[in-house]
Parts: sequence; C-alpha cells; structure tokens
Amino acid sequence: MTFLQEVVDILLAYIVESFDRDTKVIDFHYPNELLQRNNWELQDDPATLDDILISCRATLKYAIKTAHPRYFNQLSTGLDMVGLAADWLTSTANTNMFTYEVAPVFVLLEYVTLKKMREIIGWPDGRGDGIFSPGGAISNMYAMLLARFKMFPEVKEKGMSSVPRLVAFTSEHSHFSIKKGAAALGIGTESVICIKKLCKQLSFIPLQCATAGTTVYGAFDPLIAISDVCKKYNIWMHVDGAWGGSLLMSRRHRWKLDGVDRANSVTWNPHKMMSVPLQCSALLVREEGLMQNCNQMHACYLFQQDKHYDLSYDTGDKALQCGRHVDIFKLWLMWRAKGTIGFEAQIDKCLELSEYLYNKIKDREGYEMVFDGKVSLHLTFTLLKNTVHGSLTQVAPVIKARMMEYGTTMVSYQPQGDKVNFFRMVISNPAATFEDIDFLIEEIERLGQDL
Repeated sequence: MTFLQEVVDILLAYIVESFDRDTKVIDFHYPNELLQRNNWELQDDPATLDDILISCRATLKYAIKTAHPRYFNQLSTGLDMVGLAADWLTSTANTNMFTYEVAPVFVLLEYVTLKKMREIIGWPDGRGDGIFSPGGAISNMYAMLLARFKMFPEVKEKGMSSVPRLVAFTSEHSHFSIKKGAAALGIGTESVICIKKLCKQLSFIPLQCATAGTTVYGAFDPLIAISDVCKKYNIWMHVDGAWGGSLLMSRRHRWKLDGVDRANSVTWNPHKMMSVPLQCSALLVREEGLMQNCNQMHACYLFQQDKHYDLSYDTGDKALQCGRHVDIFKLWLMWRAKGTIGFEAQIDKCLELSEYLYNKIKDREGYEMVFDGKVSLHLTFTLLKNTVHGSLTQVAPVIKARMMEYGTTMVSYQPQGDKVNFFRMVISNPAATFEDIDFLIEEIERLGQDL
C-alpha cells in the first residue's frame, strides 16, 4: 500500500505539472542520449520497489506532456480527470470484454453507450450493432470486413478465391488505414481507388469509405451526395468519422455530417475530439446481427450455449479479438460527469479556437493558408520565409525541431502532394485558451526569425 501511495503521489505531481504553462511540453533528448542517461535494460534479478519508483519518475520525466495546454501535435490531446479515474478503475478491475460472465457491468455499459451513439447518428431507436476496438484503423477494417461479408458471405469459409475482384472507393485524402485494411483482408492496395469524384466502375464494389474529418485538412466529404450514389449502385457506405464524428455531439456543428444517418457503418473515436483517454474507438453498424454472423467461431470454452443468462450479452464472438480491453468505462463515466451538453460545450470551444486561429493568420503578413480552414477541424498553414537552406520546405521542420529542443510547444507538420512542408494545427485540448493560440503564433515567429 505504501508503494502504491507513492506511485499515486508521482502521478498527481505529474498531472499538476502537465497543466502548468511554465513547464516544458517536452524535455527532448535524442534516442542514443536517452538510452545512455538511464538503465532501461531488463535484468535477471528483481529490482527493489525503490528502484521501481525511480523508473516511474524517469519515465514521466522524459514523457511528452500531452495534457499541456500548448501541446497541439496530435489529434488526441488533453487529460480529463474523470476519464483518468475511469482508466485507473478499469486497470484495477483487470478483466476481459468477451463475456458477460467476466465483465457484467462493462458489457452492459458498452451496450447502452453504443445504443446512445447510434441514436445520435440518427438510426431509428438506436437500433443496430457495434463494438469498441483498438483504434480507428481497426474500426475501419471491421467495416471493410462487414461490407465484404454482406455481399459475399461465402468468403468467410472459402476465402478470396471464391469471389470476384473487389474494389473500394475512397477520398484521395482518406486515412491510410483504408489501404492497410485492404492489404490485411486480401483485397489489395491496388483495389483501393482514391478519387476526387465518384465514378461508375464495371466491377464489384463492396465499399465506399467517406471521410468526416480528414487527417491532414480536417475536411468533410459530402455524405448526402455519396449516399445517393451508394444507394443507386447498392454499395456499402462507411463513414470514417474517427476524427470528425464527435461533432455529432454539437448542435452548432453536426451539419458537417449531414447524411451520416444513411451510412451502413460509422467509425467514431471519442479519444480524439472528446478527449477520452487513449484508446477509445467505436465502430457503429446499422444492421443488427451482421457482426456476429461475420466473425463468430463458436469457441465452446467461452461461448457455451447453455449458460443461465441471456447469451446476447456475450459479445466476444462478434469481435476479431479474443482478449479485448475494457475501453468503455472511460467514455461512459465522462459522459455521466459532463452530460451531452458538457461534451457539446467542449467541442464548440475547440472549434471556436480553430476559428480564432484562422482569423488571426489568414491575412497576417508572412503566412499562407494551405487549405481554407473555415469549415474544417484544424488549420494548415505555411510560414513564408527566405530560408538559409534556400527551400521553403525546410521552414516547418526547422521550426518544429527548435520547438522540441526548447520544449515550449508542439505542433505537427507535413507535406501533401505538391505542397511543401506546412504546419497542421490541431485543436482538441480542452485546456487550451485564446492566449495559448497567441503564444503559438508568437513562438513560431520567434523560432523562425533567423531563417
């Protein structure tokens, strides 16, 4: 108990430090240097609990403070105290999601939460199915798996050789997980057609993946127009709302997902815009029972048919995994604490900060917008400089490196197509304020003034 109390003290001190703007976002060291600073090697002999506490402190010392109000680097930022408490409780319970037998409360919470999410999507009475998976990439792959099974159920037993060539349409700015899913499922990356506009294809097409909140630009595909085409040609419509799906919680911004209720499946990651601790990703499916038929293998040592309770609550056989982590409690407890209106206010604030940044830099000397961020989830922009390298593409990487070395803030950058490296500014941290946005712009200019 003394050891656990000391660990809790370490964690609480780190949490307080993470929200302190006078502390660094990162204490950066190069990999070889960090390897040499501490003994990370595993040994034959056990360490003392005092040594374990030292390791805990060292790990957090060099960790990125993703809860810091000036951390804008990824789609998943911030730290919610109720969500953190829920994560601690989940680890304390230490159980598996495959049956009601071993996770009764968690299975019920997943049932009621998925139903609520389907209601918010707009499916009648919240009917359908769903599951929490290890991230949006797996949720998207689940959708491709279901789309293929829906059209060709024989593929489950006979494999890809039993079906014609399958292809998938998706946006040119869709997440790379669509191609990864196609590779994993034997569809092949060459059968993923990245397009600007939908076109008629003389082939079997089991899936159309629309994106609600692209990873780079934060943009939204026109879901109503896409759903019209999918209905006409009997194509499974999946909406990858891993990033943008949370806007469904906002009455002010959910119009960006108009038409999502016509989808066959939706990916929605509460660990992004809703700031639920990692990981928390849901796949929502319109057709009830399809996941079970697609994935069940009737493992008799887990899913006995003569149990004394309703077997529909043994959800493990509809998952690809056997062991499945309890991801639901974080979301459920935060929802209880905030209510739907609390999540709505949080999301509206993030979009308000995004608009504030847009208005601040759109006409600011030395900046150029890469994509019109007025209706997107985050901002992409370039700082125009005459660089010492003679190339504009080096500006963002150099400034980012200096950010990390000083530890003052973090924001991502990348190239896209024929565009040079540009900043991709993500605002999903509930702790961020207008002053933090001002600081970011001033810091970018300070760190790049000599370029």
